[in-house]
Amino acid sequence: MEISQRCIKDCQELSGFAQGSLQRPADCSTMTLDMTENASILIVDDDRELGDMLKEFLAPDHFDVTTCLSGEDGLQALQDEEFNLVILDIMLPGISGIDVLREIRTANEVPIIMLTARGDDVDRILGLEFGADDYLTKPFNPRELLARIKAIMRRVQPGTTRGHQLSVGAIALDFRARRVTAGDEQIRLTGTEFELLRCLAKAPGDTVTKEQLAREALGRRHMPYDRSIDTHISNVRGKLTAAGVTSPSIQSRRGVGYCLVVVE
Repeated sequence: MEISQRCIKDCQELSGFAQGSLQRPADCSTMTLDMTENASILIVDDDRELGDMLKEFLAPDHFDVTTCLSGEDGLQALQDEEFNLVILDIMLPGISGIDVLREIRTANEVPIIMLTARGDDVDRILGLEFGADDYLTKPFNPRELLARIKAIMRRVQPGTTRGHQLSVGAIALDFRARRVTAGDEQIRLTGTEFELLRCLAKAPGDTVTKEQLAREALGRRHMPYDRSIDTHISNVRGKLTAAGVTSPSIQSRRGVGYCLVVVE
């Protein structure tokens, strides 16, 4: 059995879907997001059958899905039109998923969910370090993918956060525009990075646990040995440092979480 066929078979077994289709069970609820039009998703994966099945599975939740079989085609699609979210496989023919991710992040902050091989920790960490918002390992349950998509879309949907600004030390967070600035300079953060900083900025000086950060910023529980929070926090630190921000700083609380510290 080829890898792609095995991945589809494992997805079906995990989720209870019928062979050859990702038909949704009755208890798989649709999105409750207040969207004025369908959201668009780009799937970049060389597994054509899996892409077609996911397209069918996501349709009831008002997602318009475009599929590309290579990284080159995925990058071209992003130049030709705007997408609300990208699902990007790491194992691609030609240019790798990691290289595609790096290219996207040079000019685009579209949310990205990476698909990685089970147990491939290096690829997962690299994906997060280069700006992926989340990841799933293959084989995956399509309902889990749907939950991750919903969590990200809730975070980035315009108007979901009451419009106001918060200043902490040398930075200012604009919740409506989802923008962070230091003086006149904008600090470009991904959606997940912004949410993590927002969670910490709401209570400067207080320790925020990894469980709290995972629920608020990732929309899921924090799992043991999951380094997603740590990698995202490292990215935020690096971007604050690159912008010359020394206060506030993000400090670790070993074994517990993180704290945003303001030095007067």
